[in-house]
Amino acid sequence: MPHASAILAVRDLGKRYGTTRAVDGVSFEVRRNEIVGLLGPNGAGKTTTINMILGVLAPSAGEIRIEGVDLARERERALASTNFAAVYAPLPGNLTVQQNLRCFGLLYGVRDLAARIEEVLAEFDLMRFRHTRCGLLSSGEQTRVALAKAMLNRPRLLLLDEPTASLDPSAAQHIRHAIRAIASRDTLGILWTSHNMYEVEAVCDRVLFLSQGRLLLEGDPKTLPREHGAPSLEALFIRVAREPLTFAEPMA
Repeated sequence: MPHASAILAVRDLGKRYGTTRAVDGVSFEVRRNEIVGLLGPNGAGKTTTINMILGVLAPSAGEIRIEGVDLARERERALASTNFAAVYAPLPGNLTVQQNLRCFGLLYGVRDLAARIEEVLAEFDLMRFRHTRCGLLSSGEQTRVALAKAMLNRPRLLLLDEPTASLDPSAAQHIRHAIRAIASRDTLGILWTSHNMYEVEAVCDRVLFLSQGRLLLEGDPKTLPREHGAPSLEALFIRVAREPLTFAEPMA
């Protein structure tokens, strides 16, 4: 059974393409006020897992529950409390910030939308850009707009796929602080993918290591490397990427 505070509960999740197992029997939870890092090399199954949680892909096996609601059986209800942001999914560049927020707010069925738009514009320091087309914004500004969009419906589950990948260190730090504040203030859980291990250690409460579609390791990013004889989280990441079988046996 999922933990009482679980926002997201994934059980024995699998995705096959013919004979290829992109995701193979993955189980984990994300709890309230928790940021969980989903880590692994390219091709590990991270984005496939996120797409299944978002309902974009249908699992071949397993179960996904969002706030206790079975995604397969009550998709609309489960996804009503979910949102997503990623640098590779920019908002339409020909629309202004306010127009984008209004369009997505209408799609999400946000109540008192005009007031909610004002709230997220203020929260993400976007007031002065409200009438600016998103395509004219810097990468950092576009990321803030994407986060404002993702928070419009007050999600309980926020999925962030490489949210700071194209940002300079200053902009990335600003985004990390904003997301950390959201997680500590609101009753939501965040699933975060990143290849920046410094960022993961600074932001995430817990990490999950995927390789070849399987969950190999789970734990506190500050202590997990020492538990496996690695000097740093980055060193552990490299070992998982290069020698996944080293970690597969204990989890069997």
